[in-house]
Amino acid sequence: MTKIAILGAGKIGEALLAGLLAGGRDAADLVFTERYPERSKQLTERYGVEAVDVPTAAEWADVLVVAVKPQDIDTLLGELSTAVTEGTLIVSLAAGLPTVLYERNLPAGTPVVRVMPNTPMLVREAMSAISAGSHATDEHLQIVEDLLTTVGKVVRVPESQQDAVTALSGSGPAYFFFLVEAMIDAGILLGLPRAVSAELIIQSAVGSAKMLRDSGEHPVALREAVTSPGGTTIAAIRELENHRVRAALLTAIEAASLRSAELGRAHH
Repeated sequence: MTKIAILGAGKIGEALLAGLLAGGRDAADLVFTERYPERSKQLTERYGVEAVDVPTAAEWADVLVVAVKPQDIDTLLGELSTAVTEGTLIVSLAAGLPTVLYERNLPAGTPVVRVMPNTPMLVREAMSAISAGSHATDEHLQIVEDLLTTVGKVVRVPESQQDAVTALSGSGPAYFFFLVEAMIDAGILLGLPRAVSAELIIQSAVGSAKMLRDSGEHPVALREAVTSPGGTTIAAIRELENHRVRAALLTAIEAASLRSAELGRAHH
């Protein structure tokens, strides 16, 4: 069985750890690193997985999953540069970091796969996009797919598309939360108690997401099915169009993509 080390056991690192165990991985085939001893103790007690230091993880594992914050990457690469063994697969979950950054700092030929996950990984409903570095093969991509399908869905994209993925699905949950927040406030404006308004909107969001996923229908068809001639929904849609909500979303997501590219260039 492949031995996996998760470097950085924050929310995303812990979510992946939990998903791997739930997917049938043996705790003996997993380790993690974590800078805070109390957090390490909690995770070991919770999952039965050993906490180790970075050099030990690098020497032991076949796959190193980098789940640290981007601002911590230079320190981590300094530790890994002399500890990574030949053939070890590097899987980067650190947002915005290009594969060339790892390839430049780790032993020549090190295979790297870049991943853009999102926070629904915490409930095993992630959307992850993966891209191969210059030394990663289809076999390496398959290993990463097998890891990530324990916590959601996976697509393969060229690395040149990762900024767009970051803007769309990486940041995407925040857009939905923003919309839900506004709709709950609208319910309060109309006189509903906050708890009632929240329950109405959250369940509507869950149901709508399941319809999108399971029906196979285009979102336009699903929207039109709710939009009766001369009814309440079309009155609301007209106001959304009057306020250029569609254009605002396009502009916002484009801005997120440009910012992702800007952050990535800082590491080239």
